[in-house]
Amino acid sequence: MLAYLIRRLFAAAVMLVVIIMVVFGIFFLVPKWAGVDIATSFVGKQADPAAVEGVRQKLGLGDPIYAQVWEFFKGIFAGRTYSGGGDSIHCAAPCFGYSFRSEQAVWPVLTDRFPVTLGLALGAAVLWLVFGVAAGVLSALKRGTLWDRGAMVVALAGVSLPIYFTGMLSLAIFAFGLKWIDAQYVPLEDSVGGWFGGMILPWITLAFLYAAMYARITRATMMEILGEDYIRTARAKGLKEQTVIGKHAMRSTMTPILTMLGMDLGALIGGAILTESTFNLPGLGRAVLDAIRNQDLPIIVGVTLITSLAVLVANLVVDILYAVIDPRVRLT
Repeated sequence: MLAYLIRRLFAAAVMLVVIIMVVFGIFFLVPKWAGVDIATSFVGKQADPAAVEGVRQKLGLGDPIYAQVWEFFKGIFAGRTYSGGGDSIHCAAPCFGYSFRSEQAVWPVLTDRFPVTLGLALGAAVLWLVFGVAAGVLSALKRGTLWDRGAMVVALAGVSLPIYFTGMLSLAIFAFGLKWIDAQYVPLEDSVGGWFGGMILPWITLAFLYAAMYARITRATMMEILGEDYIRTARAKGLKEQTVIGKHAMRSTMTPILTMLGMDLGALIGGAILTESTFNLPGLGRAVLDAIRNQDLPIIVGVTLITSLAVLVANLVVDILYAVIDPRVRLT
């Protein structure tokens, strides 16, 4: 197990380096090759040429590529100093630069918004795992019944309907119509009850989409596993049905579920743009959407790196859980 863990950690570290290099290339090299001047984007198109040149020197945009890559890496892991025009600014690690619009350090801006997105992703994940997997298992066990057909119709609707539609519909019914829920977001430190009330509709809306997908995958996987020889052998031994399903069938069913969970949860931690925009949540999704509108490159870079890191960590956790569920994985 230890050797397996070391291999996975090493692979994750290598992948992190590759991701950082790819992000640097996409956001700094590709615009340069396309003739886009990042310094002009920082200062503004109507800025004085001397001001643009000062920003170019401070950001190191005129340095050789290898020097820019090194400064980018060093900023993330050790911090960096921006110097030029007679002054210097030190940016502590992890340094993603300074916003082109607010001139604030990117990392504090993102950390202020990160708890909102994390709470949204984790809360929705709990709901879609519980209801999605349970619905899928019951549908597989009751194949062809009214429950099975009804659950799959609901799942199809969940997959087909866009989040902004279900989100606006839930707001219209439960917040503005019935007035059961106050959809206004309240920070957790201000009021636990207010925070929960502001998050329940986003959780349900986001979970409805993912629970539908998980139900369909769980049903298909469970139906395939129930036809395997080892399941028939377990039943022939006289084991109770709940033992056959819970101990043997579910162990194999969880493998694709964990794979999906790692990818979905990691991506959502980087920001659920549609959900956050629909419910006016001040999370990473809203931050990156505003940054795209304002062409605020450092914010976009920061969110991209956080999203990539979240997916990487989530998949590392999934790999470890694989080894716990199926010891044969440790040999790979």
